[in-house]
Amino acid sequence: MSSRLVQGYRARLGASVGGLFSHGEMPLHHTADYPGDAGLCGPDSVSWRVIGDVSVFVGAIRALLIQAAHPEAAAGVDHHSRYRHDPMGRLNRTAFYVTAATFGAMPEVDEAVERVRAAHRGVSGTSHRGRAYDAAMPDLAAWVHNTLTESFLVSYLEFGPGLTEAEADRFVVEQSQVGAILGASPLPQTAAGLHTWVRTHPALAPSPGLRAAVDFLHQPPLPFRQRLGYGLLMQGAISTMPPELTDLLGLKARPGGRAGATALLRFLRWGLLNSPSWRAALDRCGTPYDPSQFREMTRL
Repeated sequence: MSSRLVQGYRARLGASVGGLFSHGEMPLHHTADYPGDAGLCGPDSVSWRVIGDVSVFVGAIRALLIQAAHPEAAAGVDHHSRYRHDPMGRLNRTAFYVTAATFGAMPEVDEAVERVRAAHRGVSGTSHRGRAYDAAMPDLAAWVHNTLTESFLVSYLEFGPGLTEAEADRFVVEQSQVGAILGASPLPQTAAGLHTWVRTHPALAPSPGLRAAVDFLHQPPLPFRQRLGYGLLMQGAISTMPPELTDLLGLKARPGGRAGATALLRFLRWGLLNSPSWRAALDRCGTPYDPSQFREMTRL
């Protein structure tokens, strides 16, 4: 295949995937205004490698599923989120936060965190089992943050280039800096500790919010082609979950689900390359890189 054909195909693929992220403001749009600012993580971090890889798509789905296992977290989403009416908007807001917090200069990190705090103000109430919840509670903030960190890590370990044990621990520590800014607690400092904390969390139980979230995530309102790809990624996400969580969530990976997700992610890694946000952050820091390994900064 000629170089021009490859570039054209990659552009079309990028536009198709980018359509999912065209419902909100693009992160790091002004990151070049902060030359030399490495942000929270920096060019030598593990976080830039993990969040810059396409396995992050599986991680995001996995995190949303697992987060629904906490009745108070699920109630907060069910009672206050507009995800049923504006799912793409919620996706874009989450992507904006993760991207800015990981790759952004410190002013962009601070802005992303403040957006989350503003969105969480007033998110409070009582769950179906009579327990009070507030999105600002350190333990609830920890559940959301830690499950997101753990899901990105697991997805990269299962479907990405992989990490050593020391690198996995570094990723957890790097991401815990974001959790600390948000006021989340506790924040495990090792990969093993994080996996155990998520898998054995004592508050997890069935709830109406769990069922509503899982049902929605099974059939999100996506165009046909994107829905097919999403289904493969979701099966990949389910295949990485421990039985304690799949049993609680009522999920079961289909035969061949992991293989299908692996094949799709290999294709996406070839077609989409590495994140343009990673590339923009490297430019901001003046760090050399191979431009052929990164997408251009567009809507995606």
